[in-house]
Amino acid sequence: MDLKKKGFQLPENISFDSESHTNTYGKLTAEAFERGFGTTVGNSLRRVLLSSIEGAAVTAVRINGVLHEFSTLPGVKEDMVDIVLNIKQLRVKLHSDGPKIVSINIKGPGEVTGKDITGDQIEILNPDQHIATVDKGVKFSMELTVEKG
Repeated sequence: MDLKKKGFQLPENISFDSESHTNTYGKLTAEAFERGFGTTVGNSLRRVLLSSIEGAAVTAVRINGVLHEFSTLPGVKEDMVDIVLNIKQLRVKLHSDGPKIVSINIKGPGEVTGKDITGDQIEILNPDQHIATVDKGVKFSMELTVEKG
C-alpha cells in the first residue's frame, strides 16, 4: 500500500548533523511533514528518549522510630511526609550497578541536608538540599536505598 496514494505526505529530507554531534547533543532533521504531524512525531520521539534515560534515585527510606509515613518524630520539625518529599528532591549519582544502602546519623541541633548522607559509590549532586531540622539532643538516624532505573 502506497501512503502517497492516500494523500499522506512523507518527509522528503531526513538528515543528521554530524558536525554538531556531542555526547549530550545531536541534531536530526526531518522536514515536510503533513500539517500537525510534526508535533505528533516530535512529542512521541521526546517521550521515547526521556523514558530511555537511566538515572539513580532514592527508592526506600527507613527511619528509626517511624512506623508509617504519617508519623512524626519528637524533636524533628518536619513530619514524615515532608521528609520524604525533601528526599525526593535529592539528585543522586550512583557509581555501581546494584542498589546501595546509605545512611544519615546526626545528633541535633541542626539542619539535616544531602551532605550528611554517608556511603560509598554514591554522589549527592545537590548537597545543600534540606531534608529535616533536628532539635537539641535529638538523634536522627535514617537509612536510604539508592537504585538505578
